[in-house]
Amino acid sequence: MIEALNETERAEALDGLPDWDYDEARDAITRALVFADFVEAFGFMTQVALMAEKADHHPEWKNVYNRVDILLTTHDAGGLSPRDIEMAEAIDALVDD
Repeated sequence: MIEALNETERAEALDGLPDWDYDEARDAITRALVFADFVEAFGFMTQVALMAEKADHHPEWKNVYNRVDILLTTHDAGGLSPRDIEMAEAIDALVDD
């Protein structure tokens, strides 16, 4: 079973994810992304969906036209875990290419 990050691990991980915000109430990280249009946003979501399925770790998200809001937390761990950090880093790599 995967364990949630402790306070020190969480702070260190968040330092490496400047585009993500910490949601203390949910012990989660969030990021809002804006794309040129719906097709670009949906294409991004498709890429993330394939990564998430392969990792067996799925984001909570919503899409409205060109905006994608993502929340990452590990329900089984009861909060933010290394799996969320890895997924956030993979998402950042897609966006920052």
